[in-house]
Amino acid sequence: MRFTIGILFLLGLAGCDGSPGAPKAQAPAEAQLAAAVVEKRDVEIAYTAEAVVEAVRQSTVAAQIAGRIVELRFDVGDYVKKGEVIARIDERAASQALAASEAQVRQAEAALRNARAELERARALVAQKFLSQAALDRAEAEYKAAQARVSALLAGAGQAQTERSFATIAAPYSGVVSARHVEVGEMATPGKPLMTGFDPSTLRVTATVPQAQVTAIQSGARARIEVPSTGKWVDATQLTVIPQADPRTHTTQVRLGLPADVRGIYPGIYARAHFVTGRASALLVPRAAVLQRSEVTAVYVLPDSGPPRLRQIRLGSAGDEHSVEVLAGLRTGERVALEPVKAGMRD
Repeated sequence: MRFTIGILFLLGLAGCDGSPGAPKAQAPAEAQLAAAVVEKRDVEIAYTAEAVVEAVRQSTVAAQIAGRIVELRFDVGDYVKKGEVIARIDERAASQALAASEAQVRQAEAALRNARAELERARALVAQKFLSQAALDRAEAEYKAAQARVSALLAGAGQAQTERSFATIAAPYSGVVSARHVEVGEMATPGKPLMTGFDPSTLRVTATVPQAQVTAIQSGARARIEVPSTGKWVDATQLTVIPQADPRTHTTQVRLGLPADVRGIYPGIYARAHFVTGRASALLVPRAAVLQRSEVTAVYVLPDSGPPRLRQIRLGSAGDEHSVEVLAGLRTGERVALEPVKAGMRD
């Protein structure tokens, strides 16, 4: 009995949904897709070259004395301020050498005081005709020798003090640690690398361009830098053409300065340099609308009626971070989907 009532209840619900007065669910229309119109406008013509991010200030801190490494305060990726201690080397040997030098200085100073007193007595005896001039000359020579010895030992003590200070390694400038070459407990020797770091506020991009493009690049004197891995586009703060060419590849290097406030970029990242060489009219499509499928470049065109249609296109080199030039496959006034993934689900 209960089974029969349940079936009748479900049939009643189905009949209610199918009644003429019941609202029907509407599929989202293609017009709800975010779209843009393909248009033609003046854009900057640029020559694009492959480049790489470099650090203007990058250095490897090395040990200046021998000793066992007893402390490493930073690791790869840590930010270090200028003057902060990054590593310590066992300074006991250096401290003992300094103590020995200071003891020698005190001994020499005592000998100097004695030589000064001997010289004063010799002068008094010579004045009283009780001592010869030769004896006075010997006293003066011994006094000057004692002075020289004190000066030499003071220099040696200063050197020992400096060597002991080498046991504490401080950051030469503020930056990020990019490599650590040692571990705590290892033996450090003079010249052995300890850490490598760079200053993230002084980055630049170096591009390699053909010699035939150098004149146009210099005349334009402006460039934009694209970092594909982050999707960032920034204006170069400085453009410098290195006055030297590679005789084998006939190319020249061009350095582009990066703004100090750029984040998420570090040395070795692949980049593209877009050197502005002029202006021209071009057919542009938003970069967000471009879809890459294997080796096919395409967009979803939104017709006046019907579902989106996938159409292959060919891109040019003009454009910016928002739009790119279309050489073939689209016409002015056509609408393209800005969300190609969603458009593909409706194709």
